[in-house]
Amino acid sequence: MARTYPYKTVGGCSIQADVFRLADEQIRPVMIWIHGGCLMRGSRKDIGSRGLLSYVNDGYAVVSIDYRLAPDVMLKDIIEDLQDAFRWVREQGPGLFRIDPDRIAVVGSSAGGYLTLMAGFCVEPRPAALVSFFGYGDIAGKWYAEPDDYYCRMPRATREENLYLYCRQNGLWPNIVAGHDPKTEPRAFDPYCPIRNVTLDYPPTLLLHGDEDTDVPFEQSVIMAAELARVGVEHEFIPYSGAGHGLVEHYRDAVAKTLVFLRKHIRFH
Repeated sequence: MARTYPYKTVGGCSIQADVFRLADEQIRPVMIWIHGGCLMRGSRKDIGSRGLLSYVNDGYAVVSIDYRLAPDVMLKDIIEDLQDAFRWVREQGPGLFRIDPDRIAVVGSSAGGYLTLMAGFCVEPRPAALVSFFGYGDIAGKWYAEPDDYYCRMPRATREENLYLYCRQNGLWPNIVAGHDPKTEPRAFDPYCPIRNVTLDYPPTLLLHGDEDTDVPFEQSVIMAAELARVGVEHEFIPYSGAGHGLVEHYRDAVAKTLVFLRKHIRFH
């Protein structure tokens, strides 16, 4: 059973987090879980029961967060929500749900994987470890800034009918979500591209991605892994041959590998 807490209020909107943990008094490491949905849809309720039970039974207090969505807000506002959620977990979590604020892991899928990678440099203190399920580190690349072949084979969509499909068919996702054009304002994306912000302080990172992903290109994890390697950041990259977006057939294995990776970097007493 989740306990729900508001972690911030802005413009009369209460932004909430669900917390799951074993029913004991032990101080637990915390996993912040971030949902996907192209930063335009989705909610904290999207956390899958299979992964959630595994994480809780392995000893984590799992905090699944909401954040405001585009186009109602811009990317900078979404990042502010991410930072505020981390601040709330660190400051209020020990008293509210008995966690150790110095043992924070972050796990997210797709757009949540992107926000997970953002957490590697935009929150302080930095998390102890990151796990990106089919996420991305470059939001200004051609895959998002130009019409996408896969989505262009679908019936044409209007902005009102299906905003995400419209964005992918016209290469406008960065413009609509970030409010900048990567073709004319490439440097405006520096604060929002994890791949441009990897330093030796970046947390240990696990990347999991299917090589037949038609939504987030497999190459996004390839180039992120290459940048982590170039800088010298501890990381693992697990490709799944023949897998599409969501790693449906491989999800149990991906969760198991996540737990193994996190055990290397999260101290358990």
